[in-house]
Amino acid sequence: MPFRRLNPIDHLITQADRAIRTLTPGNKPVFHASPASTTEDVEMNERDRKHAAALMRINHCGEVCAQGLYQGQATTAKLPNVREEMDKAALEELDHLAWCEERIKELGGRTSALNPVWYAMSFGLGAAAGLVSDKISLGFVAATEDQVCKHLNDHLKKLPLEDTKSRKIVEQMIEDEQEHADRAIDAGGSKFPMPVKLAMTAVSKVMTKTTYRI
Repeated sequence: MPFRRLNPIDHLITQADRAIRTLTPGNKPVFHASPASTTEDVEMNERDRKHAAALMRINHCGEVCAQGLYQGQATTAKLPNVREEMDKAALEELDHLAWCEERIKELGGRTSALNPVWYAMSFGLGAAAGLVSDKISLGFVAATEDQVCKHLNDHLKKLPLEDTKSRKIVEQMIEDEQEHADRAIDAGGSKFPMPVKLAMTAVSKVMTKTTYRI
């Protein structure tokens, strides 16, 4: 689907709409239905169900952060093609947000109460990266998506084996996130050095441990 260039007012309206979509419950997929939509749910014991819901809450929170990051970067991106790439990626990842929210509800869980905080922090980081340079901004996307893929692969190991629905969602998310990371590098993003990636890992661990419970 072609993406037309937005004028400043269009861009402001788009960003406001995305922020509302991100932080308001009841999101619906934009492009694709959940990969678990045709999979029959199974009974799990209370402990496993709560554990799965908490892991999916972390995944949902990760998508909230991704939206904040992309939207912040799109706000300060200098080149129109970079801004459009950020807008496109954010729109595509609204699917992930909806899939995770739907699965959390099916598991009897809830989304994180800290989502507005994580969104605001991510938006600020994204906007700051965009102010530095588009090359750094795109590199930040790639590094963040790599972190997300690691978390999702770890969650595949931790999810109850019988929770096929959650697994299908996570598997599709991994594929999509890796594609976004590759696209960011192909668009000219910088590959971040290992110390920066380690610092990002440390911050993400704080987020995941907190979101697991809150």
